[in-house]
Amino acid sequence: MRKVTVSGIGMTPFGKHEHTSLKTLLMDACVDALKEANFPKIDAVYIGNFMGGSLGNQEILGAIVANDLGLGNIPTTKVEGACASGGIAFRQAYLNIQNGVCDHVLIAGVEKMKHASTEDVTRAINAAMDNDSNEKNAGLTFPGFFGTLANRYFYETGASKKHLAMVALKNREYALNNHKAQFRKPASLEEIMAARMITEPLGLFDCSPTTDGAAAIVLSKGEHGVIVRASAQASGTTQMQETEDLLSIPAVRASANTAYEQAGLGPSDIDVVELHDCFTMTEILAIEELGFFEKGTGWEAVEKGLTKHGGKIPVNTSGGLLSKGHPIGATGISQIYQVVSQLRGTSCNQVDGARIGLAQNLGGTGAYSTVHIFERVNA
Repeated sequence: MRKVTVSGIGMTPFGKHEHTSLKTLLMDACVDALKEANFPKIDAVYIGNFMGGSLGNQEILGAIVANDLGLGNIPTTKVEGACASGGIAFRQAYLNIQNGVCDHVLIAGVEKMKHASTEDVTRAINAAMDNDSNEKNAGLTFPGFFGTLANRYFYETGASKKHLAMVALKNREYALNNHKAQFRKPASLEEIMAARMITEPLGLFDCSPTTDGAAAIVLSKGEHGVIVRASAQASGTTQMQETEDLLSIPAVRASANTAYEQAGLGPSDIDVVELHDCFTMTEILAIEELGFFEKGTGWEAVEKGLTKHGGKIPVNTSGGLLSKGHPIGATGISQIYQVVSQLRGTSCNQVDGARIGLAQNLGGTGAYSTVHIFERVNA
C-alpha cells in the first residue's frame, strides 16, 4: 500500500456569506488547496455535501468543480453522509491513492445554510433521520435527541449543565484566535448557562449553529510532511429506540478502534484532536468513545481542564463546531484542515510539539463515524 500525504489545504471563513454562492465558496476553498499543492494533475474529485439540493437547488457539485477548474474528464463524486459527508469523502480519496488508482485527489466540502429559514433548515437536517420511524413522526429533532442523552448522562454521573457550559466556553475561547471561525465574541460561563433554552438541558451555546462555508484538501502519493496514518469508518443505529446504551455511540468507538489498529497507535499517542461537537454533550461522549477518558468520566476531565492546552489532550482547538461553525458538508474537511495545521506548526492555538493528530466526524445520531489519524514526518 502506498503512503498518502496532505499536499494542500484551503478553507473559507465560516459564518454568513449572504452575497456569495455555494459554488463560489466551494471554488474558493478548492483553488486555495490546489495553489498550496502547486497545482498537481488531479486524478479525481470528491465533494462532501448534504443540503445543496434541498436548500440551494444545486447538485452535480463534483462535475462543476472539474469543469470550472479545467481538470478534464476525470471522475467526480458527491458524497452524502449527513454531517459526516466530508469525512467520508476524504476516506474515499485516501483509499484511491493508497491502492494506486490515483496519484492526486481533490477533496472538498461545502454548505450554504444561512439564507434559509430555521424551519427549512430543520426540515433539511431531519432528512438524516429515518422517515419511517415513530421517533421522527413524533417530532424528534437532533437537539431533542442529544438533549435526551444529556439528561441521561446527568442521571448516571455527577455531571450537570455547568459541565456542558464548560465545553462551550472552552471552544469559544479557542475560536477567539481563529480568524476563520464563525463566533469570535467572548462569552462567560454565566452567559452560557443563562442563554435561551433550545431543548432541556441544551441552551443556545450548547448547539452548533447554521453556517455557510467550504474547506478543501489535496491528497497526494508520498510520505513527506503530514501523512495519513489511518482512515476508518463505521455505521451505527439510526433510531434511539434501538440503542442498547444511550450513553454510547458505537460507530465512534468502532471507527476509533479500527483507526488505532491501522496506525499501530493508541489514544495516549494522540497530541491533538478535532472531534464532532455538534452539541456540548456530544463532545463529552466522544472523548470517552475515542478512549481518551473512561466511560462516564468525560465531565470530570472537562472540569479539571484536561481537554485544554496543558491538559491530557487539547480538544477542538479550532473552536469546534460550536464556535468555529458547522457547514455540514464542509465540517469533516475543516477538522482535517485544523489537525494538519497543528501538525505543521501553523495553527491558531498551536499545541507545542504536536506530531500526531486525530479527526473524528459524526453523521446523524450516530449513523456514521469516520476517524482519521495524521502524523508529521520528515519535518
